[in-house]
Formats: sequence, C-alpha cells, structure tokens
Amino acid sequence: MSVRILMFVLASALASVASSSAQTPAAKPGQTSPGAGPVVVVETEKGTFEFETYPNEAPKTVAHILGLINKRFYNGQRVHRVVPGFVIQMGDPQTRDMTKEAAWGNGNSGTPVGAAEFSKIRTHVRGAVAMAHAGDAAKADAQFYVTLAAAHRLDPDYVVFGKVISGMDVVLKIAQTDRIVRVTVRGAK
Repeated sequence: MSVRILMFVLASALASVASSSAQTPAAKPGQTSPGAGPVVVVETEKGTFEFETYPNEAPKTVAHILGLINKRFYNGQRVHRVVPGFVIQMGDPQTRDMTKEAAWGNGNSGTPVGAAEFSKIRTHVRGAVAMAHAGDAAKADAQFYVTLAAAHRLDPDYVVFGKVISGMDVVLKIAQTDRIVRVTVRGAK
C-alpha cells in the first residue's frame, strides 16, 4: 500500500471518528453521573455551583451533610480557606462573625459523621467534594472542601462524598471570606 493511499485511509478514518463524536451529545452541566444521589446547590455571593452526592459509597457522610443542609447550617457562613490551585473550604459556623476570623477553621456542628467511608471509585479529581478533618476521618463533621485540581494524594485520608457538576467557574472565583448565601438540595421542599 502506498503512503498516499495510507494517508487517505487514515484521514477518512479520522473524519469518520470526528463526525460520529460530534453526533454524541455532551453531558449537560448539572447532569448527574450514574450512581449519584441528591444534588446540593451552593449559592455564594460570587454565583452558584452544584455538586452531586454519592450515598452508595459514603451513606453516613451524605446523610450527615444533607441533615445539616436541611437545618440551614451552612446559610450565611463564609469560605474560610482558599489555597489557589488546591482547595476551597467551608463549614465553620464561626465564619458568620468577622470578629472571630482568627479562629475560623476550628468550628463544626458538634456531631461528627462517625465513619470513615473511603472509596476507590470516588477520588480527588478536579471538583471533588470531600470532608475536612483534623486527623481522624471518622471525626469529620461539617467542614468540607472542593478540589480545584486533582489531588489523589488525599484519597487514602479524606472521604470524597460528591463532585461539582455545574458552576466550577464559580468555585474557581471564590475567595476567602466570600459569603455562602444559602445551601439547598435540588428538588427538596
């Protein structure tokens, strides 16, 4: 087979692949992945982002976070930690009081999850939502973070219970002390 014919065959094959992939619809922002549970909507002063939850892999963690959301625990709090290129973190009720800024990052709801639900399926990819803790994953409580880039070194120590499915551009704009207006569950009454 001549080089010319080979190049023609290769070009035809690539064009065929390109046209068939163009016909495959892309996942829509806000669309959940297989096995995902309730979707959490986080409204901030910079905009809104949504993340799906993983009750199959982290049932106690998801139930705990949804319970806090239903009690409006996160409403009015502030983002207390931003490490560019790594994470943003929230969930400390003390962040409602700007005079306590030196202590931000130490507060919680007072009731830990009580389980370390690590998963080999749900890992620290960009947009992963995981539980923060001070050394014992079972004692994680209300603080969670969103990864701004993949951080697989965290996989063995921190429970991933969700992933951003829309608004990652908002997550990337969030700065320390930005206010969380409200956190709800999509479709919840």
